[in-house]
Amino acid sequence: MASLGLYNYWLVIALMMIGFYIVITSPNLVKKIIGLNIFQASVFVLYITMGKIIGGSAPILSDQIAVYSNPLPHVLILTAIVVGVATTAVGLSLVVRIYAAYGTMEEDEIEKIEAQEEVPT
Repeated sequence: MASLGLYNYWLVIALMMIGFYIVITSPNLVKKIIGLNIFQASVFVLYITMGKIIGGSAPILSDQIAVYSNPLPHVLILTAIVVGVATTAVGLSLVVRIYAAYGTMEEDEIEKIEAQEEVPT
């Protein structure tokens, strides 16, 4: 029987492919940002899975503890979450600005508007 840790890797692959699929197929800019966030969550799960040691304890020195878990992956994930929230906020603010300028959030329609503006009349 497979260990519980291997299921996490399947979850990572599934989330990664779902996020990647949304980014590639969706013409809506907000949906693209959501797809990027799903992709990012898969990376978080991957790092947390790799950082977990079965039977490991927090790195507090004690005579009764023999196996310690490395806290570095968890600290990196906390930092990545903060950076992810900030970049999502910037991305959404850019989408709001694009919507104000073009009246749409659809990538195809924005390209059509840009193409019409470039044609000399």
